[in-house]
Amino acid sequence: MTTALDLGIFMGSTDIGGPRVPGSASYEHTEYRVTGSGTNMWLGSDEFQFVWTRVSGDIRLTADAAFLGKGADEHRKACLVLRASLDADSPYADIALHGDGLISLQYRVEAGSPTQEVQSHRSGRSRIEIRRQGEYVTGFVDGAPSGGSVRLELPETYYVGLAVCSHDPEVAETAVFSDVALEQLPTAGTTLYSTLETIDIASTDRRTVDVVDRWIEAPNWTADDRLIVNGEGGLLWSALSGGGLTPIDTGFATLCNNDHGLSPDGTLLAISDQSQGDGESLIYLVSTGGGTPVRVTDRSPSYWHGWSPDGLTLTFCGRRDDLWGIFTIAAAGGDERRLTTAKRLDDGPEYSPDGEYIYFNSDRTGLMQIYRIPAAGGDAERVTDDSTGNWFPHLSPDGRSMAYIAYAPEVQGHPRDQDVELKLMDLTTGSVRVLARLFGGQGTMNVPSWSPDGSRLAFVSYAYL
Repeated sequence: MTTALDLGIFMGSTDIGGPRVPGSASYEHTEYRVTGSGTNMWLGSDEFQFVWTRVSGDIRLTADAAFLGKGADEHRKACLVLRASLDADSPYADIALHGDGLISLQYRVEAGSPTQEVQSHRSGRSRIEIRRQGEYVTGFVDGAPSGGSVRLELPETYYVGLAVCSHDPEVAETAVFSDVALEQLPTAGTTLYSTLETIDIASTDRRTVDVVDRWIEAPNWTADDRLIVNGEGGLLWSALSGGGLTPIDTGFATLCNNDHGLSPDGTLLAISDQSQGDGESLIYLVSTGGGTPVRVTDRSPSYWHGWSPDGLTLTFCGRRDDLWGIFTIAAAGGDERRLTTAKRLDDGPEYSPDGEYIYFNSDRTGLMQIYRIPAAGGDAERVTDDSTGNWFPHLSPDGRSMAYIAYAPEVQGHPRDQDVELKLMDLTTGSVRVLARLFGGQGTMNVPSWSPDGSRLAFVSYAYL
């Protein structure tokens, strides 16, 4: 039922999904008091009280949000919502303040599909914002991005407003929204934000590690649950709990690119740096704790991409005599061995966990796809065969799955600032599923980024806000 009351900037108040206890809303002295019940705002349909208006274009909705009383369930939600319709299973996105202080950007990309979320690294705050810019929705906490943006298609005219869900169908909870502002966004944002994230393979829920207003890229995941990224020519540590980025001492190597990774025993980092010689990338090894790099490759350009499981051999891509290919070289240095001689680009090589194969991407048939060759050399076998441009295969620790980045087929190379998908292939069945749709590309997931237990992946998404 929709009620017609004085609701300030909003048009109506509606119980979505038929909650057992009816909700209500009021507006007085610049405050909105919203009471809602409902089982949840999750899975394939929702139950909650919604105070709404209709809008079009790019907008932002901002408010201070606070619950009244202790509450019956710690998962009760006070939300700012964008919604395609008033149907219970509608596509939507919201920035949700939970009763326990958790803040997350929740979203459903298609009617009836499961809800997903991006959990913020910040909690317990009261000033929240949801912003739509083009096809992307971003949450904010106290004026800063709460985490990565999500891609969500909405109709030309859609719903925006305030919501409360009790998470207990037998009770109603009340939240107060104050200093509420709904504004049209006239121009695209220009400030770059990089969001370091993890994604759970089973649920596809994303969790924010850190958000910074500069370019970072290409996370590696360590055995002690830290992440290594590169940015502005250097390498940086991040704890999974966030808290900022700490530089790693790489000596003279001050132009490190995004091709870097940990040795199997975690004691060494292979890095690709362009600060020496002719300015083309060379491969070095440096202690994980930092120090003076030791050169491995004599010839450039060489871009590291993988360690053999025994830690004795590196695989990399390089250009020799104007022809790109896949190579191996002993970690101790020496002669390099060329494994591929296709006339097009072969890139992104990575060993399978059993050491039997090297997976890589190649546009040898026109569109970039994933292939593999025996690590000892031999004919290439095609692994993916679809309509997207597929880059940077990363094998799960158990060797059963392969994650990679997929571009639209018309995109040339692997540029930044693109709509991309993180995909996962079951290497036993060949089935593929999309883990996330995001704004990224170059820098998102160039190097091995699986968690040691194989349950999650780390990546970087980007936004201009």
